Amino acid sequence: MKAIKIVMPISSDPDAPTQSLLGLGALAAELAAQGVSVRELFARTGLDAAQLEDPHARISHRQRLAIYRNAVRLAKRSDIGLLAGARQRISDYGIYGYAMVSSRTFGEALMFSLDHITMAGPAVRQISFRIEHGATAILRSHGLDPLGELLPFAAEFWRSSMTALFSRVLEAPFPSKRMIFPFAAPAHWRNYERMFNCLIEFGADRMEWHFDAKALDLPCPNANPITAKVCQQVCDVVMKERPGESELVRRIRAACLNSPNRFPAAAEIASQLGLSLRTFHRRLAEDGQSYQAIADGIRRSVATELLENTHLAIDQVAERVGFADATSFRKAFRKWTNRSPSDFRHPEQREHPRTR
Repeated sequence: MKAIKIVMPISSDPDAPTQSLLGLGALAAELAAQGVSVRELFARTGLDAAQLEDPHARISHRQRLAIYRNAVRLAKRSDIGLLAGARQRISDYGIYGYAMVSSRTFGEALMFSLDHITMAGPAVRQISFRIEHGATAILRSHGLDPLGELLPFAAEFWRSSMTALFSRVLEAPFPSKRMIFPFAAPAHWRNYERMFNCLIEFGADRMEWHFDAKALDLPCPNANPITAKVCQQVCDVVMKERPGESELVRRIRAACLNSPNRFPAAAEIASQLGLSLRTFHRRLAEDGQSYQAIADGIRRSVATELLENTHLAIDQVAERVGFADATSFRKAFRKWTNRSPSDFRHPEQREHPRTR
């Protein structure tokens, strides 16, 4: 476990559509319970309410903050952030949540969550993690000034959401020790104590979350090494940026990996991205790309990861990368790598074949 870790979850371009809508369903659900519609929540954000149900949809940091402003304005209760965050379920965070819950220990789940934190949609520019005196683990949020008057809501929603998520990963109350906030105590400050069950400090010069470092070694009750590895690899492929890659290509990769149909036809991806098929192909051509080449590149990346790091059978790997059968997969994999899947997984057998 590294003693210090720093992540930068926010893009330097506030208008870049780099964030998913993971976790926002809980906010919409809590507002609905207060009589506020999703349409009202998304009003004047440049987004359609239907996108909340679209796993391929992406929003910008500026749009996320616009949603938060609407939530604060429309909510019937001042503790909307706390209440909404407490509704979070593992499924609300999709592949990100499943990777965490299937991790071996909470420490591994936390490190994964920080490495892929952009998928969870935080509103702060930087998050650091450290262990102090070997007993207290500390998550600190940096770059808070741009949030302005939204800071209390963003802090409440984030802390409440992550507490709910961590508790579901452990299937037990999360052992928070202290929460420190850089704003005055709100009218509903007593709800913080009930929600987090730890010491609460307001009006500080920093924002930190302290918890028992022993939690890092706790086993996750739903640990599954194969499931964790597959989920993490998919997240890695989604998050990995390639030099010079356009936003369209990144969106295509994310749509392919999130599709329940596994690498659907170009027309389906174009429709998901709100483009005509002709415009879709034209824009790719302008980037010197083709949909087939992108899809094959993703298939190759995921297949090599699965062959190297899991014990899945060849036909199972084939199915996970969108092939109807193992024969077609073997043919394509040999074309990509000049090696068969078996040779790739066990190179020593190729170099030293058994004699009869």
